[in-house]
Amino acid sequence: MMRRLRRVVARVVDPVADALLRAGVSPDAVTVLGTLGVVVAALTLFPLGHLVLGTLVITVFVLSDLLDGTMARRSGRTSTWGAFLDSTLDRFGDGAIFTGLVLYLAGRGEDPVGAVLALACLVLGSIVPYARARAEGLGMRADVGIAERADRLVVVLTTTLGVGLGLPSAVLTVVLGVLALASLVTVVQRVVHVRRQFLAAGGTAAAP
Repeated sequence: MMRRLRRVVARVVDPVADALLRAGVSPDAVTVLGTLGVVVAALTLFPLGHLVLGTLVITVFVLSDLLDGTMARRSGRTSTWGAFLDSTLDRFGDGAIFTGLVLYLAGRGEDPVGAVLALACLVLGSIVPYARARAEGLGMRADVGIAERADRLVVVLTTTLGVGLGLPSAVLTVVLGVLALASLVTVVQRVVHVRRQFLAAGGTAAAP
């Protein structure tokens, strides 16, 4: 899903990336600014019930995830540091989005189930990338699963926008439940995948 979106917005992102580079803006600065924008918007606009405005603002800043990478590639500044910074700050942004939804749903007092499911998405959404990172740190792979980060973001932001425009709030609750389940399945898939690699290697490897 995100790959198709990347192709669509590439014609817009590339000129913007070039303009920022000419202005002396670094890819890291765009990464940090994008994360701050997502965090502030999610933790202020969502809890206040401004779902449409919040989603639109967050979407603009989420697209900086495409912009900083494009800037790094076009300027020849791709590095392990940039990849580390981007992945780390992504966790802050994702956490803020679901925390904002928890506060919105809990604050209304009408949808405790939705609030719990948003919290489940927050927790499980942090375990999914951790499982992969830990596996790679141990020399194995865990790049499997049905719930990739980009897909989760597209689904939750699209649904939040729809609810803000008039869809029943129950739609958001259902989608959060599906996302929580998909994240749980992804965690299990990654655990099983790593377990199989461990056994295939003789089941004797020690943790570093």
